[in-house]
Amino acid sequence: MARSALGGGGLGVAAVAYIGVDYLRHLWPSWHEILQPLLWMVLALIAITRVPLYKHWSAELRSALVFVAALIFMLCTLLYEMISVRSVTAVLGLTWHRTTPPLPDTGQWILLGLNEKLPQVIVNILRARIVGLHHYLMLFVMLAFSVLFGSIEAPGLGIGARYMFTMAIGRFLRAITFASTILPSPRPWCAASRFDVPEHPHRWAQKFYVPYASDSYAIRNVIHHDMVYGDGVVQDDDYRPNWGLMSFLADFLRPVPSGEAAWINLLKKAGGGCNDLVYSGHMLVAVLTAMAWTEAYGGLSSVFIWMLVAHSAQREVRERHHYTVDCVVSIYVGFMLWKMTGFLWPRNNKRMTRLKKLEKIEGKLYKAARDSDLEQVRDLLSQVESTTKDRVGKERAMQFFAGGTIIFALTVVVLAFVLTSDG
Repeated sequence: MARSALGGGGLGVAAVAYIGVDYLRHLWPSWHEILQPLLWMVLALIAITRVPLYKHWSAELRSALVFVAALIFMLCTLLYEMISVRSVTAVLGLTWHRTTPPLPDTGQWILLGLNEKLPQVIVNILRARIVGLHHYLMLFVMLAFSVLFGSIEAPGLGIGARYMFTMAIGRFLRAITFASTILPSPRPWCAASRFDVPEHPHRWAQKFYVPYASDSYAIRNVIHHDMVYGDGVVQDDDYRPNWGLMSFLADFLRPVPSGEAAWINLLKKAGGGCNDLVYSGHMLVAVLTAMAWTEAYGGLSSVFIWMLVAHSAQREVRERHHYTVDCVVSIYVGFMLWKMTGFLWPRNNKRMTRLKKLEKIEGKLYKAARDSDLEQVRDLLSQVESTTKDRVGKERAMQFFAGGTIIFALTVVVLAFVLTSDG
């Protein structure tokens, strides 16, 4: 059911306030330094004060294992994606990235043309860096925390598990997609500024790509023979550090002696790739946040979130972080993934349980009502309500679980805010 922006604890107002306060970093940095920590402190304190009043910790406990499993699954897919991001850049060498022109993009042409037609104030709004990746993650965290206020249906860990599971599938499919065919970056200087990799191509690219890259006769022959026939000299002098069991990654990451020594630091250093294009990971996160927000909360605030998604998409194209096709594909892939995985996360479990309980006592309830036995009616209805209440013997365990969940969730909020600002 759609909710107004002021209903259900003011979730929509909190979202608009968060985006507005964070944008002050571009307008009045001094005010931003004061208001942003103050806003987060207020929101955190309000959430903590609602914890003792929350009545659905048993539902959260049932979702905890699925939440942890989804978290581990997402981290594994992100690790695979990070390996793929660097490998698609490293395999061709820096020379290829500097000299290969970007693909033509009609979306970029349209935006450049609109800059000449639209009023300058609108162009300035379209250019403004209003929202980024970490904003969408924070908006979802706010959505999940709003379960404490009854803004969305419990359990909050359930929607968190669905969000991470769907994102993990989307990121895994994305890594497979962009690793299948390497596209030139819209920013030719990107690879040299972010990656310490050799200038020359990897021996795989020298053997299977370089001899047939531009010669149309060579391409015809390799199609005709369906066999590598080039006699080019393969340069194989890449540096191979001793990474133990992870030494096989040297062929994919292609480190240099003067660069980072540890393989995990190579994956964290770049802050995003240059050729991980189809489809946009930033836009996938944005769409999944908007889908979760629309399904769980609705209302005018969801329209606001989708307007932010549209603004982010045109800015990704305008600033040449992605081609237009990357943003278009990410929007409908995110939409379809959220819908297609919905059957794994049934809604209204508590309501269905209560209805089943009512069906079982329906005859007794009618009989007690006919006999005007109010005491019997109260007893029967209390049996239905007991399905949603914790047993007395579990109260202490639930309190411990509640405290641990809040501490863990707030820690995730801080880490997401600190570690995801650059993607």
